[in-house]
Amino acid sequence: PDVFNILLQVLDDGRLTDGQGRTVDFKNTVVIMTSNLGSDVIQDKHNESQYDEMKNAVMGVVGQHFRPEFINRVGDIVVFHPLGKEQIKSIAKIQLASLRSRLAEKGYKLTLSGAAMDKLAEAGFDPVFGARPLKRAIQVHIENPLAQQLLAGHLLPESTIRIDVDGDELTVVNQ
Repeated sequence: PDVFNILLQVLDDGRLTDGQGRTVDFKNTVVIMTSNLGSDVIQDKHNESQYDEMKNAVMGVVGQHFRPEFINRVGDIVVFHPLGKEQIKSIAKIQLASLRSRLAEKGYKLTLSGAAMDKLAEAGFDPVFGARPLKRAIQVHIENPLAQQLLAGHLLPESTIRIDVDGDELTVVNQ
């Protein structure tokens, strides 16, 4: 409740005063807040034809969790469609770019088979939490096995490292 009172001050007055009397100006600030409220509703009504129904249901959940004076100070509430497998793969590619860059500095090239990308997307997606588990899935299924292989000397410098699927597991192959 105290956090919402502070946010009310920011949204209403455009300023924030701390416990020591210092004031911060928020008049030229855009405040963006996110929430998983209504994510179960979004999963149930995720096709385009049900968007208005989904948004109304989510707004009902929002109304149950936040006081009217808080909701009335929010300029707009955007309800996003749930992420699909293709969006998760795109996010995975973005997150893998930094790993590829780090490996390139050491002289390695990283590739993933289509099956490996599908497996990673499956491991890194949760209908409620969206793509949040993806970073952890990359760490557990790709970075950790890669680090073990590198430390053991199994990956040759200046080589291509291919991530593939063997059975139900992601595997590291030196090419």
